[in-house]
Amino acid sequence: MNRTVVGWSRSTLPAVLAAVATLAACARVPPPPPPELREGYPDRGARLIQEYGCGSCHVVPGVRRADGLVGPPLTRFGARSYIAGALPNNAENLQRWIQDPQSVEPGTAMPDLGVTETDARDIAAYLFTLE
Repeated sequence: MNRTVVGWSRSTLPAVLAAVATLAACARVPPPPPPELREGYPDRGARLIQEYGCGSCHVVPGVRRADGLVGPPLTRFGARSYIAGALPNNAENLQRWIQDPQSVEPGTAMPDLGVTETDARDIAAYLFTLE
């Protein structure tokens, strides 16, 4: 006699419950930090954002006097999918954008500030902490 429990056969129910438990466990375990955070120094990046004057155009959480309204706010930047609406949001693309925005989007209002490779890496590391 094959009984059903709420529309499921007894043989199917354990497999369904195991799958649900696995998915629930995945939702509770935070993923490892992205590689971007392991490569740079976020604390230094926050200082560099202030030194390069990024806050004169952007709102940047956690950076003193970064309350500009010219460019988009960088709030929750680490959770975004794209950079400048054109590049997938990852460390390599973000560093490219920070160093040479005109090569990504010619005519953009984002200026070339002469950011070094090391500084771009650290700025990117900070921005990826903003989730």
